[in-house]
Amino acid sequence: MTKVGKTLGTYQVVARLGEGGMGEVFRARDTKLDRDVAIKVLPAGVAADADRIARFEREAKAVAALSHPNILAIHDFGVEGGVGYAVMELLHGANLRERLQDGALPVRKAVDIAVQIAHGLGAAHQKGIVHRDLKPENIFLLEDGRVKVLDFGLAKAALDTGPGARADSDTVAATSPGTVMGTAGYMAPEQVRGGHVDARTDLFALGAVGDGVPGGQVPQLPAAGHVRRPGRADRLAIRAARPGLNVLWRSPEAIPPAPRAAR
Repeated sequence: MTKVGKTLGTYQVVARLGEGGMGEVFRARDTKLDRDVAIKVLPAGVAADADRIARFEREAKAVAALSHPNILAIHDFGVEGGVGYAVMELLHGANLRERLQDGALPVRKAVDIAVQIAHGLGAAHQKGIVHRDLKPENIFLLEDGRVKVLDFGLAKAALDTGPGARADSDTVAATSPGTVMGTAGYMAPEQVRGGHVDARTDLFALGAVGDGVPGGQVPQLPAAGHVRRPGRADRLAIRAARPGLNVLWRSPEAIPPAPRAAR
């Protein structure tokens, strides 16, 4: 395990924030630029695995290729002492799963979250990148109302037909047909079958997260009872958001500019 106080490159590890399938996440201090950042590192015991390091590097490159307000920004990537790490912006807020534990979302807020996710996915799809593991844990709600799509650890370039990496717990990163990858409950049928995936795979996951949002129905994030009963203003907000979501469904690159975040 990376210990608090250890230095990776010009980054001093300050505290452990959490852990996911792709590695551990720490808060760190960029001693060169004098700023706080988040660092994701491979867990102890797998850092020496060449396949895992290569997979981790692909995640870093996939995110670095994207520059969008609704996608987590990555600042740097490196390997030191056999430890691979990615340096990302430090976010303040909670993921969607955590937010739902506090109670139901207002309908207008739920619609706004869905629209912002759609914008982030649209930007990735324009670069030929498919996320393939969209779920509430990978959707981060910032304190200022913005939404960030996280963890492109399972992302792939849509035109990449090279060999994939090995399985990791309940998620698998691979580009070759016949390998199942993703998270149960949010995978499109083609993912479950281990078939070809593309931008539509992410849209299926968005529908699973937002349950009805693409069609303009009352959103349920991620299940019934998590959104309060809408009033007249809420129904108007859903109607206003529907064209953008429907456009994304047909053509991600044609989605109009995002509206201001709902408070």
